Amino acid sequence: MNQQTNRASSPTAHTITPHLVVGGAAQAAYWYQQAFGAQVGARIPVPGGKFIQIEVRLGDATVMLADEFPDLGVLSPLTLGGTYGALDIATEEADALWDRAVAAGATVYQPLQDMFWGDRHGQLIDPFGHRWGISQHLRDVPPEEVTRAAAAMFGGEAG
Repeated sequence: MNQQTNRASSPTAHTITPHLVVGGAAQAAYWYQQAFGAQVGARIPVPGGKFIQIEVRLGDATVMLADEFPDLGVLSPLTLGGTYGALDIATEEADALWDRAVAAGATVYQPLQDMFWGDRHGQLIDPFGHRWGISQHLRDVPPEEVTRAAAAMFGGEAG
């Protein structure tokens, strides 16, 4: 078995494990506990009260948090002026998780609503600048129907 396979099969690492840079990793870990019900695991502190890694578990996924280290080019979305992507949380209780995150201080980016692809979905920005989708599967939709609805949303016809 190769090293990558061994790492991927460990209880805290998956094939892809997101690493998020935040201003205040300890505060972010606490916020993710409050907003999303995350479990906080191992921490690697460094001098100055910062962390190079805090393990945060959301369901069966692990996200690693790190503080900003500007002198090393390690910057958060708030420093950079935004984020280019989103992490999506699949849940059976989208409305409850949404309400919990908003109550904890998340900003609505895209309202939670029933979408044409069969999910209840919306997006939030956490206080640390990262965008999170919250999704609950409601129904299966045939691929042709999804393609037609997506094309219509963008003002055209499916190709």
